[in-house]
Parts: sequence; C-alpha cells; structure tokens
Amino acid sequence: MEPYEIAFARSARKELERLGESLQTRILERIERLEGQPRPNGCRKLEGAEDLWRIRIGEYRVIYLLNDVRRSVDVIAIRHRSDAYR
Repeated sequence: MEPYEIAFARSARKELERLGESLQTRILERIERLEGQPRPNGCRKLEGAEDLWRIRIGEYRVIYLLNDVRRSVDVIAIRHRSDAYR
C-alpha cells in the first residue's frame, strides 16, 4: 500500500520551530510514522469535525486533517494541550 503524503500548514511549521530541539525531534518522529499508519494507537477523531484527528506527544497535541482518498495527512496545528482545542 502506498504511504500517505504529509504536508504542514505554515502555522503548524512555525509552532514546531518555536519548540526546543529535542521536543521537535520527538514530534517529527511521530508525525513521520503517520505516513504508514495515519490512525495510530491512541489517536482520536475530534468531535464536530469531519476529518480532524489528533495524536498526543507528552504535553503536546498534533492536530491533522486526514484524507484517505488523496492519501494525505495535513498537519494543521502543533500545540501545548492547554491551547490545542481553542
């Protein structure tokens, strides 16, 4: 099966760049795994949204739009859990 293509919203890339290097590495590793498994254990579909999902990485949340037809994962936000759902 063909892997999913991962893309970042400009705002998500900026949010990632503001984090410390070790946290950036940890988050990027988890995002890269979404290529082969876009719905990993522990992911959640966000309520009230058609195709929005989130994964937890420590105190941070990665929110992404999943499109199975195009086989794409669009990362739209990388935020601390206290700011993730606003």
